[in-house]
Amino acid sequence: MSGYPDLYMMIDGEKIGTDGRATFPVVNPATEEVLGQLPLATPADLDRALEAAQRGFARWRKASAQERAAVLEGAAQLMLERREELARAATLEQGKTLAEARIEVMMNVGLFRFYAGEVHRLYGRALVRPAGLRSTVTHEPVGPVAAFAPWNFPLGNAGRKLGAPIAAGCSVILKAAEETPASALGVLQCLYDAGLPGDVAQAVFGIPAEVSSHLLRSPVIRKLSFTGSTTIGKHLIKLAADDLKRTTMELGGHGPVLIFDDADLDTALNAVVPHKYRNAGQVCVSPTRFIVQENIYERFLAGFAERAAALRVGNGLEDGVQMGPMANARRPEAMESLIADARRAGAKLHTGGERIGNRGFFFAPTVLSEIPLDAQVMNEEPFGPVALINPYRSEEDMIAEANRLPYGLAAYCWTSDAKRQRLIQSELETGMLAINTTTVGGSDSPFGGVKWSGHGHEDGPEGLAACLVTKTVHEG
Repeated sequence: MSGYPDLYMMIDGEKIGTDGRATFPVVNPATEEVLGQLPLATPADLDRALEAAQRGFARWRKASAQERAAVLEGAAQLMLERREELARAATLEQGKTLAEARIEVMMNVGLFRFYAGEVHRLYGRALVRPAGLRSTVTHEPVGPVAAFAPWNFPLGNAGRKLGAPIAAGCSVILKAAEETPASALGVLQCLYDAGLPGDVAQAVFGIPAEVSSHLLRSPVIRKLSFTGSTTIGKHLIKLAADDLKRTTMELGGHGPVLIFDDADLDTALNAVVPHKYRNAGQVCVSPTRFIVQENIYERFLAGFAERAAALRVGNGLEDGVQMGPMANARRPEAMESLIADARRAGAKLHTGGERIGNRGFFFAPTVLSEIPLDAQVMNEEPFGPVALINPYRSEEDMIAEANRLPYGLAAYCWTSDAKRQRLIQSELETGMLAINTTTVGGSDSPFGGVKWSGHGHEDGPEGLAACLVTKTVHEG
């Protein structure tokens, strides 16, 4: 299809095509057309990537702060110049609107520029000791990183997985999602074109279980960085534990949104409705469970359903589209199953609840209310365009519902009461909290969760620190 780039793997600076390898068809979720065939790695390909990563780490760990910063700043500038090209590839293979894909490019630009500055601040410290003694603490790159990125933010996830290790002086083997390879390859190409040596970062694709087990069995890999479901994350942690590899895990969520009766309802609705349905709800920090104080419940529900029903759904390449298709055929099927289960349990459907058209993976923005707590969708991350809205009487009940699940990635709260804001900050079990806003991240702020939503952080100084180990030296 016009505008979609050729697909390949990148190993030791070489583009590896489909010759002699199994392939995976990359599909446009808006049209169901095949965009291209992606080569899948053989065991020999993975071994070659591991050898290159080991060699690349020996080289890159010695690179100066100025060298690392120049690559990151250069890649940021190239992404800025290639914004339309990168955004179009992401929309073609993932489905999100061009506007959302452009924002994703700019997220990477900001992150790479932040790390370009942060590499100059990898400080150690000298400890106070008696005369004749000297003790220092330094931070060194952890080693080659195996980084696994999902399909929902094909540009941003690739940028997170590459930026911090490269800033820290590590090498990386990136396995991005097979559904969205061109986006990750585009980000990596910007790093190469900015001067990153070819053996420092590799891009491989393949059957996920085979690639992950092969890489994590190798003593070359010293850190695992994974973004994806809690189920897969738990499995990968077990594989990494055999060799005591460091792990950063950004896993599932089920974002609670507390709407109190003193909130500005129109302001809240105008913010949370588009935020709920961005990327068709396929966002780990998506606001999902709307926990609404009962005396404003009916007004909030009506306003939410009206706004959701008015959203324009279509091909993300078209002007004016506000929500694109879901990313693959599995997601509409999952939505149908979850919504049917909720309605059998007694939930009320206000809008949506069904596919749109007979071509592409489109699903209508959906609003459910009065959903029993034992319904599947109230306990499993829906990862789709469905909002769950229930009434609650007291502040205590609302906090209890927000904390009920084992997830703790992002949470939201709308209230004008300053005392209540402080209480919510203290009581909610979450890695990130947005109060009277939908913003939960930024290049300079740590991104990560608690409980089943994972551990460790990406972005900010914490994201860089996750790729470092600490060494203490005592001299007499």
